Amino acid sequence: MDNFRALRIDEQDGKIVAAFKTLSIDDLTEGNVVVRVSHSTINYKDALAATGTGRILRRYPLNGGIDLAGVVVSSEDVEFPPGTAVLVNGCGLSETVDGGYSEYARLDGKSLVPIPEGMTAAEAMQIGTAGYTAALAIHRMEQNAQTPDLGPVVVTGATGGVGSIAIDMLAGRGYEVAAVTGKAAEEAYLREIGAARILLRDQIDLGKRPMEKAEWAGAIDNLGGDYLTWLTRTMLYGGNIASIGLAASPALNTTVLPFILRAVCLLGINSVETPHDLRRAVWARIGNDLKPQHLATIGHRTIAFDELPGAFQAYLDGTVTGRTVVEIS
Repeated sequence: MDNFRALRIDEQDGKIVAAFKTLSIDDLTEGNVVVRVSHSTINYKDALAATGTGRILRRYPLNGGIDLAGVVVSSEDVEFPPGTAVLVNGCGLSETVDGGYSEYARLDGKSLVPIPEGMTAAEAMQIGTAGYTAALAIHRMEQNAQTPDLGPVVVTGATGGVGSIAIDMLAGRGYEVAAVTGKAAEEAYLREIGAARILLRDQIDLGKRPMEKAEWAGAIDNLGGDYLTWLTRTMLYGGNIASIGLAASPALNTTVLPFILRAVCLLGINSVETPHDLRRAVWARIGNDLKPQHLATIGHRTIAFDELPGAFQAYLDGTVTGRTVVEIS
């Protein structure tokens, strides 16, 4: 197999450096399936890893990218013969094994998921880890008796990848969705993808008491910190909060009162280490009842592989809306 390009992240003299390198298959971390990667995407976590702003990689060097989609070119796994269209999200990509910012990837077959029928590789990456995480949150909430008739579901970090796709999926399932955002200019975008209400972050009274007026039947939270605390204070009886991110803060300052007196349930969502069977079940739902209806709006940016290094800063600055697809090969 010929040499190929990858965006490789390394630690040099105590600094994190991401640069294009020419590699061979033997340079990649071990695996029993080789995939020619056609598409990847950008997540906030990818930007942290590539710029060194966050310590994401647990070993160096590794190829960046926590998502990939492509076609199997060689395989020792009978479930994934050559020619199979596959995707991978999480599963240690760009943390412990080489990631998707590479023209080829060598992977453990247990990390692969068939791309759902009727979905292209580009669409799979419009969804990617962000959409999978949103779907996993909804799946967990519905396993815990969440239904549209219980009342509105609020989504924080609404214009980001997870937030945008969560709004789309929830609305498609019949939920009334409220979107929390710091970007007043994006109201039309949020309404287009399914939000019924828009709450501006700086206009929310976060409250001070352990419990405030109950309003939300469910929540998907990307922020953490004071906003997650506010959600615990304002949930209706039996409400589910899916905790996904900590863009505002990892802190949670609350009491046990909402959890005891209102039976509030705090669900931790880990999209990296999801058991294989659950991962495949959630992706099957993404291809079916959780299939986003507004991917063209949410995933409207496509960039070339060469443009990737210059795209990370906007994610760190918080100026990105929706999703970006990266054409690898």
